Amino acid sequence: MDYPTLAATIDSLTHGETDQIALMATIACEVYHADARFDWVGFYRVTAPETLKIGPYQGGHGCLVIPFSRGVCGACARSRAPQLVADVNAFPDHIACSSSTLSELVLPVFDAKGALIAVFDIDSDQADAFTETDVKELSKILAHVFARS
Repeated sequence: MDYPTLAATIDSLTHGETDQIALMATIACEVYHADARFDWVGFYRVTAPETLKIGPYQGGHGCLVIPFSRGVCGACARSRAPQLVADVNAFPDHIACSSSTLSELVLPVFDAKGALIAVFDIDSDQADAFTETDVKELSKILAHVFARS
């Protein structure tokens, strides 16, 4: 994965934009097309207390609503910490939005004031597809882009 090029591309495409939905749509598209490991890429936005709703995303359908109390995305929202899951079938209370998902990476997304606005979810149809490098580099991209929103 060429993270420097991905970061530069996203920075160029989002420069000057502050609308969070536009930013999310652009990031989801660019990340989805950046690596064959990524089967589904998208955001679940905080839309109400303890509630995540889908969108924007790239890939097949996803779950429409995820409570903070359920699944990998909910665990990320509750803890406000990355969730790197090598085997989703071993994760307690995993929500199977797609039966092809074998591993998952979910990152918290904060606005410029430090409020949790979403989680960034990446699913893979490959087992143990994600690394700590993915966590670090994608977290940097998200922090850079959403620091402006």
